Amino acid sequence: MQSLFQILMLLLNIVWFFIIAHVVMSWLINFQVLNLRQPVVAQIWYGLNRLLEPVYSRIRQILPPMGGLDLAPLVLLVGVAVLRIVLMNNAGAFYY
Repeated sequence: MQSLFQILMLLLNIVWFFIIAHVVMSWLINFQVLNLRQPVVAQIWYGLNRLLEPVYSRIRQILPPMGGLDLAPLVLLVGVAVLRIVLMNNAGAFYY
């Protein structure tokens, strides 16, 4: 049971990293530090979009319009943090 807990925590850490990378890349692209004409940047950007946009779109359906401010990544980060806390607090229950 401990290995299942560790696998779930690893997956949540990977999702956390992907969200942070997506947010930072969006800032760098908007401030023209990164250019989507560069093949590697475009490939990473479109890959992250394909991974995260289905989740973001479901969150955006629930959130009210915020006038150009996208809070979907923040809501997803909070959700991942809550799942990590719940898993860590219930980790002791798996040992019995």
